[in-house]
Amino acid sequence: MGSQNFLQVVAKNFDVLALPLVTLVYPLYASIKAIETRSSNDDQQWLTYWVLYSMITLFELTFAKVLEWFPIWPYAKLIVTCWLVLPHFNGAAYVYRHFIRPFYMNPQSASTIWYVPRKKNIFSKQDDILAAAEKYIQEHGTEEFARLVTKAEREERHKRSNNYMIFDDDYIY
Repeated sequence: MGSQNFLQVVAKNFDVLALPLVTLVYPLYASIKAIETRSSNDDQQWLTYWVLYSMITLFELTFAKVLEWFPIWPYAKLIVTCWLVLPHFNGAAYVYRHFIRPFYMNPQSASTIWYVPRKKNIFSKQDDILAAAEKYIQEHGTEEFARLVTKAEREERHKRSNNYMIFDDDYIY
C-alpha cells in the first residue's frame, strides 16, 4: 500500500521532478563537457539551448498568470525542453539553423526591430579565422587543409620573390 502511494505521488508530480533534471542538470553537464571539447558544434548546441531556455523562462515570468489557466503547460514545456536537449533530436541546433540564424544574418528583418551593425569583414577577429579553418577541416579533412596551407605559402613566397628577394639560411622568399 505504501509503495502504491509513493508511485501515485511520483506520477502526479512527474513534471516537477523531471523538469529540473531535463532543463538544468543535464544541460549543465553537457555544457561543461562541450567547453572541454574542441568542436564548435556542441558549443553551438548548448549556447543555443541556454538562449532558448532563457527565452522560455522570460515567457513564463511574463505570462505566469495566464499560464496558470493551462494545466498542461508544465507537460508541454517538458516535451519541448526534451526536444531541445536530447542529442537524438538536437532541437536547439535545429531552432538556431532554421529560425535564429536566418533572422540574424538578414539585416533587413533584424533592423526593423533593433539596430544590428553589418560586418564589413567577416574575418575581423582571429576566432573567425579559426572557426573557418575548423569548418574546412571538418568538411575536407586535415590533409586537404594542409595542402591548402602549403599552396597559400607557396603563392605568398612567389608573390614576395616577384617584388624583392630575401635570403634566409634555407629558403629564398
